[in-house]
Amino acid sequence: MRTATAPRTRPKSRSSPPVRRPRGRASGRLDPNRRLVAGRLIMVALLVLTGVKLVSVQTVQSGQLRADGDKQRVTRLPLPAERGSILDRAGTPIAFSVQAEALVANPYLISRNQGANAITRKTEIAIGVAQLTGADANQLYASLNTDKHYVILVPLVEPAVARSVTEQFPEIGQEDRESRQYPGGSLAANILGAATWNMDQHKLHGVVGLEAAEESLLAGTDGYRVVDTAEGGNTVIPGSERAEKAAVPGSSLQLTLDSDLQYTVQQQLAAYVSQHGAKDGSAVVLDAATGEVRALATNATFDPRDLAAASSNQLGNPAVTTPFEPGSVNKIITMAAALDSGLDNPMTVRDVPDSIKIADRTIHDAWNHPTQRFTLTGILARSSNVGTLMTAQQIGPDRFWTMLNKMGLGKRTGVGLPGESAGRVPARDTWSGSTFGNLPIGQGLSMTVLQLAGMYQSVANDGLRVPPRIIQATIDPDGTKHPAPRPEPVRVVSAQIAQQLRQMLVAVTQNGKGVQRGTGVDAAVPGYQIAGKTGTAQQVNPACGCYSASNYWITFAGMFPAQFPRYVVAIMLDAPTHGQNASALFHQIASTLAQRDQIPVDPNPPPMQPLVLP
Repeated sequence: MRTATAPRTRPKSRSSPPVRRPRGRASGRLDPNRRLVAGRLIMVALLVLTGVKLVSVQTVQSGQLRADGDKQRVTRLPLPAERGSILDRAGTPIAFSVQAEALVANPYLISRNQGANAITRKTEIAIGVAQLTGADANQLYASLNTDKHYVILVPLVEPAVARSVTEQFPEIGQEDRESRQYPGGSLAANILGAATWNMDQHKLHGVVGLEAAEESLLAGTDGYRVVDTAEGGNTVIPGSERAEKAAVPGSSLQLTLDSDLQYTVQQQLAAYVSQHGAKDGSAVVLDAATGEVRALATNATFDPRDLAAASSNQLGNPAVTTPFEPGSVNKIITMAAALDSGLDNPMTVRDVPDSIKIADRTIHDAWNHPTQRFTLTGILARSSNVGTLMTAQQIGPDRFWTMLNKMGLGKRTGVGLPGESAGRVPARDTWSGSTFGNLPIGQGLSMTVLQLAGMYQSVANDGLRVPPRIIQATIDPDGTKHPAPRPEPVRVVSAQIAQQLRQMLVAVTQNGKGVQRGTGVDAAVPGYQIAGKTGTAQQVNPACGCYSASNYWITFAGMFPAQFPRYVVAIMLDAPTHGQNASALFHQIASTLAQRDQIPVDPNPPPMQPLVLP
């Protein structure tokens, strides 16, 4: 029988007695229950903040955020209006626009995508684009060899060429452009001016000439298209069009210019100026009956297709902007006033000495001569300063002043070209004694070549001056033509007096012997009666403020055929160094017109008129 034994127990450790775990923070740990509470509090706080932000976004900031979103998503794309054309009198376009493209690139992106091959790829692109467009390969590579995000490689290329480039080189982009075309090059460039591409407005913009002066008419009204875009506004989302306003094309401008005549006059003037060593020259051809400008040329011109190569002098239009002292062509005013007064007639005789004293000045004729018996016709034909001033003194300054105004001097013609000058005529109440010794012979006042032509147009048109105009009509985009308002004519002298003046002017071109020879013989055209007047005026020497003894303005103004004039021509040469005569240039222009228009020849030679009596 087993004996019961006491249960076995684990012997007690001899170490320190059991340690009671303290409660509370002394342990450095949170109680699990407290940790749970803290976590919940933090979560509640975050939820509260999130809720507050959500409420703010949906209420206070909703408008601004919506607007910011629209800016990123909705894009208003401009639709530039097509620019109107400029036509000559026959309706032939001499300035018009065609669609074109610009080739652009992102050199930075090419470098990033190509990495180590970037230089090679940019070289390939430069060579390839140069071959397709004719651009300079070195300049193309220089444009590509940058870190820019946008460069224009070729500003204008034909759309077909642009497609070929972008197909071969996907790195190249294209942008729509409108290219202004001037098929005649420098033809009428000083009148037309030029229009160039404006990067800010993304359209053509007139910068000089009629292109600038008639900008509002030619430019039209731009439209727009509202679309959704992606990728920062660069890509239009298909089918996202929201609104569109179509562009209204610009109207066209039809001029009175005859392109063929304009070309001929430009060429003849340029050659004549060069031949005679003149600084500059201008010429105007008017229709004698209507005053319409058929040609208006200046020696210094430019090609509007290459505006950057033009100087400021070439961009001007001195025929309407730059007045000069006319000299003896102004003597027609004295003669018109003398005939209109009834005090004189073409055969009135005056004993004309070599010189005359007026106030503190003594005026001489251009050649030495004894006192001679000049007819009034002879005074004009021989261009006697003394005889003209004697005639002016007889009619008096008031009649002379009245005729100046009737001829339109000192006032703009309103031709329709920008920058027109009114010239200068001293106010009547400022005249001194010597003033009336200058004005009748064409010194001390100034006019433009266009004003000079307008003055002689009044004589050609039987005494009725029609202010010159160069705009014939405006044409709406739908083709509706609106003729330009006709200027109000001004009666200068009667038809009878105008006919007498024309006959006196014919004597200027008669080829008589000695004193019976006019000063404008070189203007004569065989088979026609030519009426005109020569002029020579001293220029002012800036060094002394006095008249120069070597520099002159050389002028000629005339009309033909003299009996029934069809054209009026006015010419000015600025300081020619040799051959100080513009009559021969008139002869060239008149001969061209006679042949071109097949003007019937007069079988009877012009009658010889007595200029100086025995």
